[in-house]
Amino acid sequence: MAAVLSNNMNDIKQVTFFMEECKRMGLQVLGPDVNESFYKFTVNENYAVRFGMGAIRGVGQGAVATIVENRKNGRYKSIFDLTKRIDLRAANKKALENLILAGGFDSFEGTLRSQYFHDDGDGITFYEKAIRYGAKFQENENSSQVSLFGETSSVQIEEPVVPPCEDWSTMEKLAKEKEVVGIYISGHPLDDYKFEMKYFCNAKLEALKNLELHVGKSLTFGGIINNVQHRVAKNGKGWGIFTLEGYDESYEFKIFGEDYLKFRHFFIQNNFTFMKVLVKEGWVNQDTGKKSEPRVQFVLVQYLQDVLETFAKKLVVLLNINDLHQEFIYKLSHLFQDNKGDGQVTFEVMELEKITKVVETVTEVADNEAFVDEQEEGELMDGQNNAVVSVAEVEEIKVVTKLAMSSRRLKVKISNELLFELEKMQINFKLN
Repeated sequence: MAAVLSNNMNDIKQVTFFMEECKRMGLQVLGPDVNESFYKFTVNENYAVRFGMGAIRGVGQGAVATIVENRKNGRYKSIFDLTKRIDLRAANKKALENLILAGGFDSFEGTLRSQYFHDDGDGITFYEKAIRYGAKFQENENSSQVSLFGETSSVQIEEPVVPPCEDWSTMEKLAKEKEVVGIYISGHPLDDYKFEMKYFCNAKLEALKNLELHVGKSLTFGGIINNVQHRVAKNGKGWGIFTLEGYDESYEFKIFGEDYLKFRHFFIQNNFTFMKVLVKEGWVNQDTGKKSEPRVQFVLVQYLQDVLETFAKKLVVLLNINDLHQEFIYKLSHLFQDNKGDGQVTFEVMELEKITKVVETVTEVADNEAFVDEQEEGELMDGQNNAVVSVAEVEEIKVVTKLAMSSRRLKVKISNELLFELEKMQINFKLN
């Protein structure tokens, strides 16, 4: 997969596609790292795919070559260690800046990405000071003079102080990643709203590419607002255009009339938005009798962060009876006490059993491949249909008994914080 990504390194759509394939296959894709990445995508010692530095805009082969060559003497410990050792003519200011934005310096402990771009008021960012420090150090090393006793005399140069400042927000950090790479690497802005997306969005944006299939249906989406344009028609009425960006797809909407007046304040760049639309039949031309394409009516637009509070009224906790030991119950009770609210809680306690099923799969093969070892256990050949029948045993979980209990007293605040804690405890749940 690393080779495939490298071959498509200059096609960001293909890189995005294959990175999604890696996730689907369970392969970990790590961001760029000056201590481990090469020019192309590679596989590290932990069998994870490491992002290639050559896929970052403004980072050429010369910059990567000097970084890779000089780390043979040991890992870079900080930006100062790096700028002292590499060829700063090959790895120029822009290359280092984009490496930082893409996360290439994240392995340097104690320094946030935002700190590299902090300006103390002198008009010089911290990473620029680090570059100047490295250049001065190398100049001093090259021009150090030898004394009469054969010793070298060098001037000690003090490292700039890492400035204290707040970290960037997740959205800001990921947006800057996308600027220099073309895709989100270390995560996705919508990851913070994964429960809203999972439980309250019933369709993907790609569904809007074929509206005929969804006439009469209400579709709900979550995403990030981009490319907003507020316009005025010839009749003086306002209308708008915006793009809603989901996890791996986007769609351009046009909104007019009362819908625009009602919802226009939500159409802000990088706004996390939840939308409910109704797909309606197209308008009929009275002169020709022809029907236009189906249209979208906006039913609801609101902030994505308000979705749980608005729609999540009931939490259903799914429990395996074998997990109900004293420590587990104590932790769960303590978690609910820390998250009191108005949401109802229902417990579904299940007795589960593992069963083994024999599954047959039929694979069609070409005529020249219609051969199978008769002695190979579990496979048979149908000579007429050129099909291989494979027999395999598959384990499934069967629910033997299920008991649902609604709590009258227990009320919780259904929030991302509570749901993330339930995930940490490996507790399954549903939202109603």
